[in-house]
Amino acid sequence: MDELEIVTLIVRHRVKAGREAAYEQWLRRTTRIASTYPGHLGVNVMRDLGQFVCVLRFAGTGELQHWLDSSERRHLIEEVAPLLAEGDQTQIEAGREFWFTPSPLAPPVRWKQACITFLVILPLSLLVPLLWQPLFARLPWLGGYIASNVLITLSIVLLVVYLFMPRVTALFATWLKPR
Repeated sequence: MDELEIVTLIVRHRVKAGREAAYEQWLRRTTRIASTYPGHLGVNVMRDLGQFVCVLRFAGTGELQHWLDSSERRHLIEEVAPLLAEGDQTQIEAGREFWFTPSPLAPPVRWKQACITFLVILPLSLLVPLLWQPLFARLPWLGGYIASNVLITLSIVLLVVYLFMPRVTALFATWLKPR
């Protein structure tokens, strides 16, 4: 079996003023439809002053291409066109995470990336082990050194990648933008 080749589709839409609510309704429907396609691994949406950046991950190039070439996506793009100030801007990235690219120009300086990463990981590394403790107490074999560290680390990584980092990056997007 081939190793999982994660491919990221980055979609940027600048929405016309006053059309944000209609766009968000369209976006919810679109992400729901995209999630039904084979190989879809998840989506993150970041909003920044009328611009929406959607990051869709697929298990491989073929799966992503199937979504891109689909008549459903084509119809959805035609439907949203009147809501956009600029057209459908897409970018495909193979094997790259999208945490630190809120700006299409350049990634932020590394010290800012380190600060944001620290801000997200420190509270999780303090809280997640405490949350697992009741289960470890009930199932001592799960609380062993290796098993507990695997569960705690896996929990932190999943929370960082799928829940906290996209939100914190969007929250600090202005600060992260290169000058």
